[in-house]
Amino acid sequence: MQRIRAETARMNRNNVTRTEAYRAFYLRRPEVHWALLAHMVSRNGGWNMTDLQGEWLPRLLDMPKRRCTFGMLERANALIFHDAYPQLLLYEECRRSGRNLLHLLPRFGVSAFMKPIWQQFLRSGDAVPLTVCLIVNEQHFIEERVVQNPYYRRKVLNTFFFGMQSVLQLNQVVFPYGKDEGGDPLVAGLILENFSDIRERIEFGKQLYLLLFGMPGVSKGVLAFVKATRHTGSRSDYAPDLFTQVRHGAPTASYKERLIGGRLRPGAEPLFSPPLSAVWSDRPVDEPEPGDWFKGPDSAMPYFLSLDKPEKFELTADYRSALGKLELAVMAAQGAGIK
Repeated sequence: MQRIRAETARMNRNNVTRTEAYRAFYLRRPEVHWALLAHMVSRNGGWNMTDLQGEWLPRLLDMPKRRCTFGMLERANALIFHDAYPQLLLYEECRRSGRNLLHLLPRFGVSAFMKPIWQQFLRSGDAVPLTVCLIVNEQHFIEERVVQNPYYRRKVLNTFFFGMQSVLQLNQVVFPYGKDEGGDPLVAGLILENFSDIRERIEFGKQLYLLLFGMPGVSKGVLAFVKATRHTGSRSDYAPDLFTQVRHGAPTASYKERLIGGRLRPGAEPLFSPPLSAVWSDRPVDEPEPGDWFKGPDSAMPYFLSLDKPEKFELTADYRSALGKLELAVMAAQGAGIK
């Protein structure tokens, strides 16, 4: 238990260390599908964090708003890791030692919901119910602590900008899985319409899981990307021709249009997308507020009624459209002289 707590704290320093911890665990234990899903969602979380200090969002949001948004993203990312990573390490120790150590889960503050799920997984090795239950558990874990937290609701979730995310399509989760004939990235993924709705977040997670493990072309391409590319937080990780980790112009300079059809115009400078370490310092991870969301079967059963593949998951065109919309918003704000 001391070793698991120490390893969890060591890897919970920031989004990059968490994302790498999920990746390393999945490569050691590929039977735990959730670890790869968590890795890819955490990559997206890191990209969202660095977007706040990248090319466009500093031109739309002042620094206090960006700090508050980062704080919410960071808190959710850190709390999920704080809860889930000890579960992964304890399972790994069960496999390594040949002993059932799942009676220790409550000592890590893990919901009573998860113990029988891990027991079943040890017996059957069936990754689907384990993955779905981890999705349900982790979204409940952050529901009261982050999503319903009055501070984050007032400063982030109820703001005009957050409400505009669906219009600008900033609420995409993208899985890079290859390149097109021109060398531009292909991305699969989904768009989350309402982050505040826990049912929608859970269904969204379930569909991302089916996309990641149920679409062979996507699965193979994403795994190749994961193995070849370490996460830095910069979008240049998957689109090095479109984004750069080094800013070429002064951040206060007037922005000039650079995209056409979601691609760089000939001769245009790449968009600034910094690595996480360059723009956000590590924050101490405060202990989560106590409490167990699980009150009995009725509180969980609705989330197991369906497991449907997404109707649309090829997101490359939508992703390029979203880039164009965000650039247009920057140009409009600049033209109006507002931020």
